Amino acid sequence: MRFNWLNRAVLHRFLERLPRSRRVSQATPAFSTALSAKLLDIARQDVPTVLRSLDTSPDGLTEEESRDRLEECSLNEIAREKPPKWYIQFLKTFHNPLVILLISLAIISWVKGDLEASAIILMMVIFSVILRFSQEFRSSLAAEKLREMVRTTATVSRRELSPDISSEVLQKYQVALHSRPPKRKEIPIKFLVPGDIIYLSAGDMIPADVRLISAKDLFISQGALTGESLPVEKQPTLPDSQTQIANPLELANICFLGTTIVSGTVTAVLVETGSNTYLGAIAKTVVGQKAMTSFDRGVNDVSLLLLRFMLVIAPAVFPTINGFLKGNWTEAFFFALSVAVGLTPDMLPMIVTANLARGAIAMSEKKVIFKNIDSIQSFDAMDILCTDKTGTLAQDRIVLEMHLDINGEESEEVLELLQCCSNRVEEV
Repeated sequence: MRFNWLNRAVLHRFLERLPRSRRVSQATPAFSTALSAKLLDIARQDVPTVLRSLDTSPDGLTEEESRDRLEECSLNEIAREKPPKWYIQFLKTFHNPLVILLISLAIISWVKGDLEASAIILMMVIFSVILRFSQEFRSSLAAEKLREMVRTTATVSRRELSPDISSEVLQKYQVALHSRPPKRKEIPIKFLVPGDIIYLSAGDMIPADVRLISAKDLFISQGALTGESLPVEKQPTLPDSQTQIANPLELANICFLGTTIVSGTVTAVLVETGSNTYLGAIAKTVVGQKAMTSFDRGVNDVSLLLLRFMLVIAPAVFPTINGFLKGNWTEAFFFALSVAVGLTPDMLPMIVTANLARGAIAMSEKKVIFKNIDSIQSFDAMDILCTDKTGTLAQDRIVLEMHLDINGEESEEVLELLQCCSNRVEEV
């Protein structure tokens, strides 16, 4: 049968890795010691003890208490890299080895009196920088507008009087204040604080690290954190079998920011918000870390190659050809600089940026935004994207749109092979 080598080699290796990928403790990053200890301690406490430790009540917080805690804890937002100011972004476009080299040569040409060459080089640099800046700036604005369009809210409980005020009035004036029942209101999740009582249902995202108070038929998708493809059942009471668990992700009565409710309803109290959550701690470690793309490495290699040519040829031209033969060392120096300028491709930054900008415009028509146009080359160089169904990159589900052969045409044979692979996976 055709493609037997595929079944025996590729699929065999893939299937051998399946059991290991399902081990949560090996697939998830380590917790910080303080956060892990706090979550484990809260998970083992009963609900009244948890509410007392968080200085809240079953009816939630008052508006005043919420404002005070918001000032102490800041907004419920994880760390992310904010877009720089426009002038900072403009200056960053000059941070390119080839651009710096061309600017240096333009200055040298201006010093030796070759104003025409200097003007041409600077004009190419300016066109390249402006084109790159305009494309990246528009992409950043579009990304921020998309972010602002997503308004996520949560239902929170708010009471009118705090116990401290009621007891103080009773002691001073012998008057018992009776608060009205708490109200439920929708607020943006960024205004949630520890101690808030929230109500969630199927389809909602967990807005922070929370401890369950009550739940009914609750299943949570933790694929974004653990890579598990199947929902995990959660319940308010910690089973006896989990009292000695060391990994908070396995606790049945703790839910985490970034996970979603697949089914059921839940009432929970917020334990940690924003950067103090598990997901927030992970985000803080990756914000600002940008790896150099293959395109950047290629530009750097070309720039270094040109610089090596200049360092070899220009000194050879300077003393040997002009200095010793003509005896005019000044003219020899400027002639060597002219050789260096001639070795540098003045139009290269402009051509590269124009092609990248053209690619960015073409991708924007397909509803794809590139905040850094250098990434387009890496995107275009990709022949096959292999991903899994764990939910870490995808949404723990894959939809088959088309089944194409090597020529890009729909093929029933490919669909049959996929079915064979699917049956093989189910047998494991």
